[in-house]
Amino acid sequence: MLWITLREMRAHARRLAGTGLAVVLGVAFLTGTLVLGATLHANFDSLLTEANAGTDVVVRNDTELDANVARAPIDASLVDRVAAVDGVAAAEGQVSGYGALLGSDGKAIGGNGPPQMAASWVTDPRLTPYHLAEGRAPRADGEVVISKSTADNGHLHLGDTTTLLTPEPVEVTIVGLARFGDTDGLGGVTYTAFDLPSAQAHVLKSPDRVSSVVVQGEDGVDQSTLADRISAVLPAGVEATTGTQVAAEAVDQINQTFLDSLTTFLTMFAGVALLVGTFSIYNTFSIIVAQRTRQAALLRALGAGRGQVIRSVIFEALLVGVTGSLVGLAAGIGVAGLLKGLFDAAGFALPAGGIVVTGGTVAAALVAGVLVTLVAGVVPAVKASRVAPLAALRAVATEGRGPSVARIAAGTLLVAAGAGLTLAAVIGGGGTLAPVGIGALLTVIGAVVSGPAVARPVARVLGAPLARLRGMTGGLARENAMRNPRRTAGTASALMVGVAVVTLFTVFAASLKASIDDSIDKSFGGDLVVTAGRFGNGGVSPQMVADVAALPEVGTTVGVSRATLQIDGDTKEASVAPLGDLGRLLDVGVTGGSLADVGDGELAVSDNVAEDFGWQRGDRVAVTFPDGAQERLTVAATYDTTNLVGNYLVPQSVWQPHAVQTVDPLVLVEAAPGTSVASAEAAVEQVAERYGNPDVADRAEFAATAAGNVDMLLTIIYALLALAIVIALMGIANTLSLSIHERTRELGLLRAVGQTRRQVRAMVRGESVVIAAFGAVGGVALGVFLGWALVRVAGESAGLVEVFALPTGRLLIVLAVGALAGVVAGLRPARRASRLDILAAIASD
Repeated sequence: MLWITLREMRAHARRLAGTGLAVVLGVAFLTGTLVLGATLHANFDSLLTEANAGTDVVVRNDTELDANVARAPIDASLVDRVAAVDGVAAAEGQVSGYGALLGSDGKAIGGNGPPQMAASWVTDPRLTPYHLAEGRAPRADGEVVISKSTADNGHLHLGDTTTLLTPEPVEVTIVGLARFGDTDGLGGVTYTAFDLPSAQAHVLKSPDRVSSVVVQGEDGVDQSTLADRISAVLPAGVEATTGTQVAAEAVDQINQTFLDSLTTFLTMFAGVALLVGTFSIYNTFSIIVAQRTRQAALLRALGAGRGQVIRSVIFEALLVGVTGSLVGLAAGIGVAGLLKGLFDAAGFALPAGGIVVTGGTVAAALVAGVLVTLVAGVVPAVKASRVAPLAALRAVATEGRGPSVARIAAGTLLVAAGAGLTLAAVIGGGGTLAPVGIGALLTVIGAVVSGPAVARPVARVLGAPLARLRGMTGGLARENAMRNPRRTAGTASALMVGVAVVTLFTVFAASLKASIDDSIDKSFGGDLVVTAGRFGNGGVSPQMVADVAALPEVGTTVGVSRATLQIDGDTKEASVAPLGDLGRLLDVGVTGGSLADVGDGELAVSDNVAEDFGWQRGDRVAVTFPDGAQERLTVAATYDTTNLVGNYLVPQSVWQPHAVQTVDPLVLVEAAPGTSVASAEAAVEQVAERYGNPDVADRAEFAATAAGNVDMLLTIIYALLALAIVIALMGIANTLSLSIHERTRELGLLRAVGQTRRQVRAMVRGESVVIAAFGAVGGVALGVFLGWALVRVAGESAGLVEVFALPTGRLLIVLAVGALAGVVAGLRPARRASRLDILAAIASD
């Protein structure tokens, strides 16, 4: 049997080529995802470990609210106290914080994810990974050292003068270029360093504070021992932590906040590609096995057992899976580079470094590829083993044409259960995604199972235009798609799943943009919005807000900043603003109290938060600030619109005593009475030029910018889903090629009675279009339903998507592209069908 299986595979290698390619592409995507994740983990681990290589102990504030939030500064006098501890070889205070450096074009460098850092230049080379590559260290106010990567990205050179936003604009002269260890910079971080007094003045706004103290111990002194000695001389609220622990915290932070999420995000799309590939592989094996029915029967007649037939097909699937997985594993390294390039092109800078391929990556890719192929091949193998030996002595149908009653019943039950669970989760409320996810999975499975039951009538409807436009040729194409509903549905299933995911994200993105537009239209009562214009932790200076407010063309101006607080033991992000002015420009839907009345010792919370925690107006909640200070704030107002301000609103007077660097990511501006919006915008833009040219937009432009960010993310998602669609189209092409082999005699007879080669090509392409349209229509229908459910549940759980929008135009494009893809998928099978030798085809069995 092994010899027969190998001979069969060698004789019909082309039949398995498409199946093998589907395995290759799916495994390549999965491998690329895992390789990229492992590479980034290794690169960040190496960079962050190197950053702390010379530091044995770090002295810092002991209040940590969030790994992404800088700790509050400490007293600079602690530097001398720490330096006097036995075993300390060197100790130096350092400052670090936010600082956006403007490039030669006047725009901020970086900021799309990696931080923009302003710091103090550490003079002791033992305590810093940065070392001078060109120039000298800063000696006076206004002199800075920047990393070479920052200089390259901003087209800056030694001696150039530019502006650093801290967030106040500071004119600086570049006197030195530094490298980070052996690299030109730390990932995508922009690095600008003053001397220590200047950094204290511009970053911390205090001459007697530092962000931390870095310490190197004497030879032979253990880090933990040294940390214990230093801790003994520190005041309450300050801690000494080993350099190893600080490095581990930095690695954990980047893993938890970015890398793990990125890997999960990409793996989800790799899973979709593998799922689509599973349908294509299953369909191919089903057809191949069906076409070898008489061969299997003959083997049974000659004495082969059912187990031998099953093992023969499974062995065939195993060889395809192993071969495809090995090739996909090799191709995945290139895919990792393409994925990194995709994110770099979208503005999300990722650090460079060598490719890392771990044993876990190899094992996961091989297991996934082989397992998917084996699972897809099991059912056809079992079907092949059930062929009666006498079937070898008579003509047999190569494949069951229609669905069984059991399959129709099972599909109907699955669709009903899935749709019912989804609807119950949406209508019943609760805002949890788990029931919707389970319901969506059941619905998709049910649609695939019950596909053959609807394939014939749907193909009849979808193929009707072909019959009218192309006459007999179009009619034959429609009949070919209708004649075997099981095959049509199986072929279209892969495309249906891919299109359903595309549609789901399209509907969600359209609803998110509609929600943003609706929120701005209903809640924003101002005329202009000023933002940093990039992704990240940037913003504009409160000093600019004051300058804008002083313009005669401007009425009310409100800067909205962000604060990280610990509220009732949980770390939360709050919006900070003068709430009375904010209430005049932004309608947050106050449901209790008044924003204007929220004063010292108070805060406002959203209705969702109040409901979740059971808070009422007048309740007092425990709040911890980044500097360790604790207060009990009173809930003075509640509101229901959170799109622009989030779930917590804190007055400036409450936050300001604890703030270090206040940056306003959002500034709302109202034109003065009698002043046109255009005049006010021109005046604000003149002020903005002095602060790094942040974006100044009117209401419509602000909404368009927000929508543009959604479109950018959607473009990335489309690119990641493209592979799944390609695999699905390969499945259509492979199925048509196999069906042409099955219908060789039929095609020969059609040619004999006068059908031209051109008509044969048109017929096969038409069949491909009907199958693709069937998958696209089913996918759009599923995607719209599941997208609607996701929007409703996401609106309840997060309050971000409150409007359901059906992007009709985009969905029509999806359908059109699906039909066009059917034409592309049918090109090669159509050409092959038209080239059949007429006499040989008629004589074939």
